[in-house]
Amino acid sequence: MRMLINVAETVVPDALRGMAVAHPELTVDVENRVIVRRDAPVADKVGLVSGGGSGHEPLHGGFVGPGMLSAACPGEVFTSPVPDQMVRAAAAVDSGNGVLFVVKNYTGDVLNFDMAAELAEDEGIQVAKVLVNDDVAVTDSLFTAGRRGTGATLFVEKLAGAAADEGAPLERVEAIARQVNENSRSFGVALSACSTPAKGSPTFDLPAGQLELGIGIHGEPGRERRAMMTSREIADFAVDAVLDDLRPRNPVLVLVNGMGATPLLELYGFHAEVQRVLTERQVAVARVLVGNYVTSLDMAGCSVTLCQVDEELLRLWDAPVRTPALRWGV
Repeated sequence: MRMLINVAETVVPDALRGMAVAHPELTVDVENRVIVRRDAPVADKVGLVSGGGSGHEPLHGGFVGPGMLSAACPGEVFTSPVPDQMVRAAAAVDSGNGVLFVVKNYTGDVLNFDMAAELAEDEGIQVAKVLVNDDVAVTDSLFTAGRRGTGATLFVEKLAGAAADEGAPLERVEAIARQVNENSRSFGVALSACSTPAKGSPTFDLPAGQLELGIGIHGEPGRERRAMMTSREIADFAVDAVLDDLRPRNPVLVLVNGMGATPLLELYGFHAEVQRVLTERQVAVARVLVGNYVTSLDMAGCSVTLCQVDEELLRLWDAPVRTPALRWGV
């Protein structure tokens, strides 16, 4: 096993301790595993809370800060956080204006966030929930009923976070989050399997010279396996899969996302091919983000997420954001 860790059992708390030192603008509760923007709760502001299994960094802890999430709850690697974490996070960020839970569509996340919402409401915290289910590759998977939540999570957290920072009420922040999810689609491709610290070896078998089209962020199977394809061929397949489902009429936000082990050199080359397909399909591009944002440990591969936007959503995208992983306009 070649990993930059001490022991598998302490990977998450070790990372949280490092994050706390690197980002003093955050309050990192290592013991209870909650990451909160230091100025929370912000008066007259809706709180935004998300979370999920560790191993997808910078999702979600790297998106905590002004203009995005108020708090994040990291679980064990590829394992949902527990309701107590979510309730602590909600209590830490609630200013009396309510809290929105952003939940990726994985069975454990959905069940635990539902339970957390009930517990938080028992404590007098108004909670709304939005489910992210943007992956067009498969309808059901090992971890989900329905579509998986992947790259659109970034768009939901950014755009809803901007609305919350502007003082929008909970109902409006929730509506924006739902609108973003409904107008977003993703498709992922794996060139290699990822290795979890606990297992220390690839989590699934992907023979040399093959790739998985439609992979999930935990290594869930996709649509099919094929012999290795060129960047151009992968872009044709992935973007067509997204566009055939989304059929955008407005300009789109584009996320070309690395799965953790794909260099930027390759991601930018792949982005050129994505842009080629969008141009050929006469899809206008409003903004672009290229990099590793919703990852799967050390998996080599990429995903494409498109989000159809109107003028209001584009304004919210351009609004200032200051988090460890996303930062502009400040």
